[in-house]
Amino acid sequence: MSTPTDQTASPFGSVDEVVDALAEHGYIADRRLATTVFLLTRLEKPLLLEGPAGVGKTELAKMLAVATGRRFLRLQCYEGQDETKALYEWDYGKQLLYTQMLREKIAEIVQDAPDIPSSVEKIKNQDSVFFSEDFLAERPLLEAIRSDEPVVLLIDEVDRADEALEAVLLETLGEFQVSVPEIGTFVAKNAPYVILTSNNTRDLAAALKRRCLHLFLDYPTAERELEIVRSKNTGLPEAAARELVEVVRGLRELELRKAPSISETIDWARTLAVLGIDELNSQILSDTVSVVVKYDKDVTKALGALPKLVDPNAEIPDAHGHGHGHGHGHGHEDDGHSTGPAPATSRPVADDEDDGPDGRAVRAAKDEEGRHAGVYGAPGREYQEKARSGEAEPPKKRPVSSGQGTRSFGAGLGKRRAL
Repeated sequence: MSTPTDQTASPFGSVDEVVDALAEHGYIADRRLATTVFLLTRLEKPLLLEGPAGVGKTELAKMLAVATGRRFLRLQCYEGQDETKALYEWDYGKQLLYTQMLREKIAEIVQDAPDIPSSVEKIKNQDSVFFSEDFLAERPLLEAIRSDEPVVLLIDEVDRADEALEAVLLETLGEFQVSVPEIGTFVAKNAPYVILTSNNTRDLAAALKRRCLHLFLDYPTAERELEIVRSKNTGLPEAAARELVEVVRGLRELELRKAPSISETIDWARTLAVLGIDELNSQILSDTVSVVVKYDKDVTKALGALPKLVDPNAEIPDAHGHGHGHGHGHGHEDDGHSTGPAPATSRPVADDEDDGPDGRAVRAAKDEEGRHAGVYGAPGREYQEKARSGEAEPPKKRPVSSGQGTRSFGAGLGKRRAL
């Protein structure tokens, strides 16, 4: 493994220089992060940054390359990735082309051979040419090791790769070298600054963590996040930017599927600045909340919380969003939950105001005998009154013959349907 470089070779003389150098290029780092970066440059050990997405892990590697003047290389990890996409692979196209050329020259190669074994031996001597550096296609890890100039190597979202790739990384991270069986071992001329990032989608191997400096990068404090927004020159006024940062921090406290990141805070600030907003209100934030909230259920939660985040004394409308006086029965007005029957009217009624006839009394008055008189063949109302007083006999039931019953209801019921 390469020995740590002396102080004169380090790009930073102190932790404060790290803070200043990164801030000069728009990356606001707290002292804990700056200390870890300083140790990275002095100890020449990889740095593993873990934490939620969007807190500045990838951006740190980019800004470190800019601040130190090193070339930036990136290995983006993904599920199913193998070592050929991370280390190297052979340029099969060039090898095939060389095979065609060798076939044309085969007669010249074996023309001096006295026998077949000698001819085979001469051809075999040409095999090594197929696996030389001329046919080696470098990938980010090998490119970082073989580079003649110092580089910053970012291995991004290493937790998305399979565990097999972690084993491949061990030699590179621990010894700053890559072994190619067909050629040999390449050792770094200039030890790269290596930064690995992880969003904690799975636990990383202990062997990988043991070879790295480690730092958990969480969401910043309100003051530092405001400083980050300022450094990006979003165009949003200071008061509005400060209030926006507090709103975003309030959204992060909700149980969202994906909390707003720092980069999304910056995007929101730029969005509001483009719209010419000088003062925040719940309406404009609701109209643009999709800039920071990307899932439907999260949007619903955010819309319900935004009025209170903007103004803690704001009155929140009912959860159903009616608010039109249709009398949907939201009982307790203090908490907005519906626990009782719907009121008859949405407007307030004074104690001495005439409420009109009672609906229940009207319905009871209609529920009386004989209300269907003269309808659907029922006896008339006069006949019903005489029948109740005894002046007329009740109507006799009309006899129904068996034939009529059979024709009405029994036709075909006693017979099996023909198949």
